[in-house]
Amino acid sequence: MTIGTLLYTRFFGEKVGTDPFGNSYYQAKALRGGLRRKRWVLYAGAPEASSVPPEWHAWLHHTIDAPPLDGGKPHAPWQKPHQANLTGLPTAYRPPGHMLEGGRRAKGTGDYQAWTPD
Repeated sequence: MTIGTLLYTRFFGEKVGTDPFGNSYYQAKALRGGLRRKRWVLYAGAPEASSVPPEWHAWLHHTIDAPPLDGGKPHAPWQKPHQANLTGLPTAYRPPGHMLEGGRRAKGTGDYQAWTPD
């Protein structure tokens, strides 16, 4: 973030909450011209949009009015915690046969039959 963003936040923003990643969420103190209040995020680390959990994303884009009360934690037992985009990182998913996983796939099992038109 730049010094301009920090100054704007200091003078015109009010803190609404934080998420489990440490990102801080703000909204404008006052309405301007009858429009919606401006909302923004100050990232804890690198400015990576995929580090914003879905609940906070919905709040930032005015899909919901109230910010998440629990900071964006999963609600249902089947929900997994939010994970940022791992593409290009060593922890990214690589399927069997990927070049960085040895480049060898398992042999076909013979259960495939090619379709041919009659």
